[in-house]
Amino acid sequence: MRRIGVLMSLPAEDVLMSLPAEDQNGHDRIAAFRQALRERGWAEGLNVRLDVRWADDRKELLRKYAAELVALAPDVILAGSGLAVLALQQATRTIPIVFTATTNPVAFGYVGSLSRPGGNITGFSNVEFPFSTKYLELLKEIAPATTRAAVLRPPGFRLQFGAIAALAPAYQVAVSPVEMRDAAEIERAVAEFATEPKGGLIITASSHATVYSKVIIDLAARYRLPAVYPNRLHVASGGLVSYGPAFLDQFRQAADYVDRVLKGANPGDLPVQTPSTYEMALNLKTAKALGLIVPRIVLARATEIIE
Repeated sequence: MRRIGVLMSLPAEDVLMSLPAEDQNGHDRIAAFRQALRERGWAEGLNVRLDVRWADDRKELLRKYAAELVALAPDVILAGSGLAVLALQQATRTIPIVFTATTNPVAFGYVGSLSRPGGNITGFSNVEFPFSTKYLELLKEIAPATTRAAVLRPPGFRLQFGAIAALAPAYQVAVSPVEMRDAAEIERAVAEFATEPKGGLIITASSHATVYSKVIIDLAARYRLPAVYPNRLHVASGGLVSYGPAFLDQFRQAADYVDRVLKGANPGDLPVQTPSTYEMALNLKTAKALGLIVPRIVLARATEIIE
């Protein structure tokens, strides 16, 4: 019997299961990981055991559950976000860790390089920073009157904002950061931003974007702000448009790395992979409510259209 620890930055599974199907993305990601493990011959209860912890993006819970999982001495741990990697890195330097949905792992010191991670950590990055400019491009395409954009990011996450800000003058858009510390701060900052016209929102890829998705989507609707999200599940829940990696694919790919580690591979020798598949979702009902006419070129690029 081999043992796999899993640390997710999302709400507890029983909370996820009580939500509408379109909001159960954390549950769907683990389901995709489990299915991919089965396809590689790992059957729970027969030759592998999964110990899953859900930390709701709370640093104190991440640290607590990271210590719990390390104490169980698993053969490998799956980390579902950069914050989960950080908590696990502080708890162990020897147990293999495979991450998903993690931004810029080299800059944050999780790995030595993408091609040769070294140490005990490797995995799948959720975004390359030049990609972050796609959010700005899409916002201008779908809402060309936009001249101001609030960029919602986790506290301290400056690199994605920097990539967006560097290109903003070319689109004649002034950008300003909004830190997603908690729901109250997000609401205050967006309400203040919305006092002036021609504004839009860009929500950068992070677990914060998932935890506060309902708050952000409700604020965008209340203040009639076109918004670009990193995940199709935001659009299924009423957001306007999203563009980002296919996260379920990352969890399936992570199962391959976990399988290889269980069979003796050194995580430090497995290169960190950047996204190979992207998806774009568009909610036409939300576009209509905002008074937007979606250009045909945007419609043609959408991988999913919600009406």
